Amino acid sequence: MRRLLIRVTAVVASLFVAAACTGSPPDEPPPHDHAVVDAATAPLRAGERFVQLSTAQPFTPAVAPGASDEYRCLVIDPELAMPVFLTGVQFQPQNPSTAHHAITYAVSPESAASVRTRDAQSPGPGWTCFGMEGVIGSSWVDTWTPGGRETLFDDDLGYPLEPGSLLVLQIHYSLLGVDGEPSADRSSIRLRTTDGTPRTISLDTLPLSAPIELPCAPGESGALCNRDAAVADVSRRFGPALGGRADWLLARCGYDSPRPGNTHSCDYTVGSPSTVHAARGHMHLLGRSIKVELNPGTAGARSLLDVPAFNFDDQALHVLPAPVALRPGDILRTTCTYDAGLRAQLPQLRDLPPRYVVWGEGTADEMCAPLLTVSAAR
Repeated sequence: MRRLLIRVTAVVASLFVAAACTGSPPDEPPPHDHAVVDAATAPLRAGERFVQLSTAQPFTPAVAPGASDEYRCLVIDPELAMPVFLTGVQFQPQNPSTAHHAITYAVSPESAASVRTRDAQSPGPGWTCFGMEGVIGSSWVDTWTPGGRETLFDDDLGYPLEPGSLLVLQIHYSLLGVDGEPSADRSSIRLRTTDGTPRTISLDTLPLSAPIELPCAPGESGALCNRDAAVADVSRRFGPALGGRADWLLARCGYDSPRPGNTHSCDYTVGSPSTVHAARGHMHLLGRSIKVELNPGTAGARSLLDVPAFNFDDQALHVLPAPVALRPGDILRTTCTYDAGLRAQLPQLRDLPPRYVVWGEGTADEMCAPLLTVSAAR
């Protein structure tokens, strides 16, 4: 029976210390049509039940002048009377045309009051939450992108939800290509829950990253093709903390200065023993390929994630054929490749000014963000 628990904690993040990064040229671009595919429903398994939940109120996305992206954190109370385990999560957007992606967070009873306070302090349902504003310390339970399907494990893995826990949906609304005023949205989420077993293994999500230093394509020009101007623009749209992430990634990955190019990598050193069960890659519309390698260049090298033709509409969780042990001193290498030439081909981007692309939250920005589903070594 599979119990899907994904969690982001400072302990997990501290397993790794960044080291070196590299760059290399691009390959042929992958297709991208932003198609939305209905997610098939797998049957319930022994002991499972479906729980259907939706946001308390509709929310109409709105963006600042000159922007096109709204990140909204919306609170759902599952009203649990007893502890349960999550075995699957399926986000269900009401308006797929504006839903860029969504993350589901589980909030412990101890943190529920601060989340409710944050919600009450902001007008309307939820609050604007670029990055993880307001949900730091919560558990990252699922990531959805258009066409995303529910991923189910076969082993006894899961995430416990206690009475008093809350769920937060962080929905990235993108208004690029939307004609007229955006519609009100009341998206929902379907959970699989079970009572668990004495041997249920708790999982965490380990986020990795690498820099993005993607210059304008040949023939492109404009004010935002200057890196400093592009970084300042990210800060204007999302705040100085996220605007500073581009330089923070360079320092963390061992760069002494930006190295413009299509491909960048970053090495992380494992600090504590753990086990990898699955992996997924997250990039935006200019993404070409993404991979995570364990101990590259050694006799024991192996791939944990390899998506050579990245498609934003297919960011599925890749369950490993067998769990992989991580030992202190092991190296995890994250590598992402992008293609600025795709900007001219995509309806969502082709009418926007060319830009030097760095890490950012917007549809026109990029991320190199593989996620490993891990458990602590027993």
